[in-house]
Amino acid sequence: MPGTIYSVRPSEKRSAEEEAVYDVLEMLEIPFERLDWSIEDAGTDNVYDTLGIMRLKNLLLCNAQKTKFYLLVMPASVPFKSNVLSKQLGTPRFSFAPEENLRELLHVKPGSASILGLHNDKDRVVNLCIDERVLEQEYYGCHPCVNTTSLKIKTDDILNKFLTHTGHFYTIVRM
Repeated sequence: MPGTIYSVRPSEKRSAEEEAVYDVLEMLEIPFERLDWSIEDAGTDNVYDTLGIMRLKNLLLCNAQKTKFYLLVMPASVPFKSNVLSKQLGTPRFSFAPEENLRELLHVKPGSASILGLHNDKDRVVNLCIDERVLEQEYYGCHPCVNTTSLKIKTDDILNKFLTHTGHFYTIVRM
């Protein structure tokens, strides 16, 4: 079972990627709740139930030529169907972006992709697509670029403070 919920960054040193997320959140004065968890909690709803957030999928996708990249944020309970997204975005085919693109664009390892990684996408190469059901939630749940911590942040703060800061826009989709 996950542990204590905190409303501050960890006191112990974390990875540079995670520390950078806390730096951005503090700079933008975005409050959050944080829950650290173990690998035993992965794949369960314990973390999400404890924080009171919707479990999400964050998929870094690309076109066939690997010239366009998309971060798709959608409810974890909904299956990803490439053709559904293709019709909405007018892109013929999507595939999962290679691991090197995850590292290069978002500075994350597989399993750690998150909207918060967009602060690393300085050239705004990644196009953000958010399922409308995610936008209906008062709170947004995500990883701070590592998949052993989850954060609960007001969706409004993600959309109006964080994305404004990164310069990313988003497209609403329905998966």
